[in-house]
Amino acid sequence: MGTPLPRDPIADAQRNWERHGWGDVAAPMAAITAIMRTQQILLARIETVLKPFGLTFARYELLALLSFARSGALPMNKASALLQVHPTSVTNAVDRLEKAALVARSPHPTDGRTTLIELTAEGRTIAKKATAALNSEVFGKSGFGDDDVDHLIRVLGAFRRDAGDFTEE
Repeated sequence: MGTPLPRDPIADAQRNWERHGWGDVAAPMAAITAIMRTQQILLARIETVLKPFGLTFARYELLALLSFARSGALPMNKASALLQVHPTSVTNAVDRLEKAALVARSPHPTDGRTTLIELTAEGRTIAKKATAALNSEVFGKSGFGDDDVDHLIRVLGAFRRDAGDFTEE
C-alpha cells in the first residue's frame, strides 16, 4: 500500500454521483465500491502472509478445505462446489499444489469418472503453518471490532443468501 490519500476518494465519488443527479444510487455505489476496496486491502494482507509458504489465497483455501475433510481427500467437483469456483480454477490450483508436492491426485475407488485430490503430509504441514500465520497476522488483527464483525457476517450473509449463494436461513 502507498501513502494514504488526504481524503476518502469513495466519499468524493459519492458526492460526484449526487451532483450528477444520481443521488438515489450514490450511497449504494459508495458502499459497493468500499466493499471492493476493502476486499483488495484484505487480499493484499493475506497474500503477503501466504507468500513465504508459496501459496496464493486460492491455493490456501483448497489446502484448508482438504485439511478439514475427514479423509484428507475430496472429489475435484466437490472441492469446486464448496469453494464456489469454476472447476478450471480448481484444476489450476491442483496443478500448482501437485507440483509443490502438497496434494496428489488419485482415482476415486468406486467412480471411474471422478478424481480425488488428497493432501500430502507436506500439504497438511503447510496448511497448518499457513493457517496459524493467517490467524495471527490477518484474522486476529482484522481491524474490525467484535460488533462490526457480527454485523458484517449478518449483512453479507443475508446478501449472499439473497443472491443465491446458499439456501439455509
